[in-house]
Amino acid sequence: MRYLRTAMAAALCAACVAAPGAWAQAGKVSDGVVKVGVMTDLSGVYSDLAGPGSVIAAKMAVEDFGGKVLGMPIEVVAGDSQNKPDIASAMARRWIDQEKVDMIVDIPGSAAALAVAKVAKEKDRIAIVSSGVTTRLTNEECTDRTIHWSIDTYALSNGTARTLTEQGFKTWFFITPDYAFGHQMEKDATEAIVAAGGKVLGSVRHPFPGSDFSSYLLQAQASGAQVIGLNNAGSDLVGTLKQAAEFGIAPKQRLAAIILLLTDIHSMGLKATQGMVYTEAFYWDLNDKTRAWSRRFFERHKRMPTVMQAGVYSSVAHYLKAIKAAGTDGAGTVIAKMKATPVNDFFATNGKIREDGRMVHEMYLMQVKAPEESKQPWDYVKLLKVIPAENAAIPLSKSICPLVKK
Repeated sequence: MRYLRTAMAAALCAACVAAPGAWAQAGKVSDGVVKVGVMTDLSGVYSDLAGPGSVIAAKMAVEDFGGKVLGMPIEVVAGDSQNKPDIASAMARRWIDQEKVDMIVDIPGSAAALAVAKVAKEKDRIAIVSSGVTTRLTNEECTDRTIHWSIDTYALSNGTARTLTEQGFKTWFFITPDYAFGHQMEKDATEAIVAAGGKVLGSVRHPFPGSDFSSYLLQAQASGAQVIGLNNAGSDLVGTLKQAAEFGIAPKQRLAAIILLLTDIHSMGLKATQGMVYTEAFYWDLNDKTRAWSRRFFERHKRMPTVMQAGVYSSVAHYLKAIKAAGTDGAGTVIAKMKATPVNDFFATNGKIREDGRMVHEMYLMQVKAPEESKQPWDYVKLLKVIPAENAAIPLSKSICPLVKK
């Protein structure tokens, strides 16, 4: 028996010497695995702009990283929040408490994103929002565990609403979805319009998600506003634009989508969307880097990526790099490393995560091409103007985020 105990001890010692890295690394990764939760909309109004494509993007980031970090495996789980804050909050709690998820990413629907951000703060986990758009995430409801990656209402409204107003379209009427994202979009767009010398004549709010937008369009038409600003997104926006075409609203009044995505243009076609100006943070055909990654994504998804899906890949990759550099997956240490490290990839050049959690990067003013201008499938828009990073986010001097030192 004594010989057996001695032999076992010797074997154990030999294992320690043979694989010191495995023992050291295991203590640096909680639960022996880094788990990324992609919370998205798998079948609803935002499923095209995020949905299965966001899950694919996250898995691509993990695969490109090698599938392991600090010697431990990286796993991706996915769930459908249905864009509802109560479901999103409950899912986040279950993921963290029972499934040991370390970071939650994507989160379309601003109300859902805000709910998850609160849970992440409470549970000391990280939330990276790529699809939620409200500036409340990095302003009045900011936390030191939330990063807002791709686009927000300030960047979108200042790019589109301000530009059109400065071009002489001075009077506006808004059609707005009745929840956090829509309210914030209308507020930010209104401030941009007024600052540029314009005026908002009125607005109406529709249920989210919507189906019949005819009564709202008729009110907008009756307002006589030069521009009807559409603050909705996804299939709501597509439905509004299709019904507007049936009513013959354009060209008497200009339709302006404050947020327009590649999938929207694809759904409606260039004939229906040509000439529309909008603000964007990513386009697949922008340069060699965007084209290379997007073609890889297309092989998996059979659709070119949206800004949200590209943002999921970029943010997951940056998160994993931070874990490797920090030597731990502890939320506080990792998020500090993420903020200290510039973002340089196909999505952003010299992107920076500010103290309020906003990842600041260049934005682009784009215009939808006419059908005859398109030279290949998914060739839908052209670049009008690069918006510098410092002009694309709320100035910190105007921030009410308690993390911002003044």
